[in-house]
Amino acid sequence: MADRSRVAAVIVRDGCLLMVRERAAGPTGRHDGPEYWTLPGGGVEPGEDPGEAVRREVVERTGLVPLAVRYAYEAPYPSGWTSCYRVEVGPGEPRPGVDGDLGCDCPRMVGPVWVPLARALAGEDRVMVPTLLMAASV
Repeated sequence: MADRSRVAAVIVRDGCLLMVRERAAGPTGRHDGPEYWTLPGGGVEPGEDPGEAVRREVVERTGLVPLAVRYAYEAPYPSGWTSCYRVEVGPGEPRPGVDGDLGCDCPRMVGPVWVPLARALAGEDRVMVPTLLMAASV
């Protein structure tokens, strides 16, 4: 696991969690490999506060406007430990973002998707939040 500061947004609306569908690099080096779903987020820029970083990433990845941000938990990701924040966003529907750091001309991001949340066994007021989902190959 890389030693990189990352942030991710937990955005919940109407019982659904906003996740971003992306494609990993395939054997050719292009982003046509396995599909995965992740929370909207990314790296913290040098000198950037994590709260500022998650606000920036929400806008870049989803086009939604963050209204409130609060720390939630830490989670392991393939690219490093990630600070996850509960983010309340303004009205509107998410749109696919732009990933300018790919180093290639192929789109990696497929788009944001609202995923229904499963209620936790611990109580109705708690939900299970997946941080990363890999698509099963058929």
